[in-house]
Amino acid sequence: MGLEVAGRWFEFEHVSEDITRIWEPHVIRVMQCNIWHVRGRSHDLLIDSGMGLASLSEAAAHILDKPLIAVATHTHLDHVGSLHEFPNRVVHVAEAHHLARQSDNFSMLRADHPADFIDGLERAGYEVGSCFVTAVPRAGFDLRSHRCPPAPANRLVGEGDVIDLGDRAFEVLHLPGHSPGSIGLWEARSGTLFSGDAIYDGPLLDQLPGSEISSYLETMRRLERLPARVVHAGHDPSFDGTRLRELTRGYLERRARSAGHGGNPRA
Repeated sequence: MGLEVAGRWFEFEHVSEDITRIWEPHVIRVMQCNIWHVRGRSHDLLIDSGMGLASLSEAAAHILDKPLIAVATHTHLDHVGSLHEFPNRVVHVAEAHHLARQSDNFSMLRADHPADFIDGLERAGYEVGSCFVTAVPRAGFDLRSHRCPPAPANRLVGEGDVIDLGDRAFEVLHLPGHSPGSIGLWEARSGTLFSGDAIYDGPLLDQLPGSEISSYLETMRRLERLPARVVHAGHDPSFDGTRLRELTRGYLERRARSAGHGGNPRA
């Protein structure tokens, strides 16, 4: 497959004085993770790290000018691909084992994946073409062979732990369902939530390996009550607290309808 070499792999958007969104425009939507950089007084925070197809630390060197805490909201490939580039790594204890070893091979070609995996993404509402990328990061890039090096965490977190940046602090919320160790980072003072893939304004995935719908329902009920002012999610645009409640209620209502019609509660 003859894809062009991208002139630049990452894009940057300053959403506020202290927060920058980074993303990979040549990765298709379902795998296009939002990478968040948050400035603090003593440390900066990096939330998720994308696919790892090109060096994030090199591309973002102009904003990475302070000791950095790199947090994985969960360990799916599209969120931890460049985590090994940063020495101070944080993850929920339930998923730490995934980071301690090299990832399994992930092909960028649709044809190399099981049909039920692709069908599940398309049923959820994602468009999946013949390839997961629309360009390559460098000449000679092998579309069929992508693995992430081990990136063992040096801090394991759970519900209620705090990540302190000196002038602002984020509480860890354990938000399982999408994955067992999914977390959000909550700053009550500003009403800011970094939600990872627990919730975003797009088709939510709750049937992946390790997903659990019963846990997801509890997470949605919790998020519905959260007094968030703004949510910076793992995918798609940020949104406000009103939209958060719309999204959580929409998910809960869809699952209730499914159960009421006699469908498989895991369907």
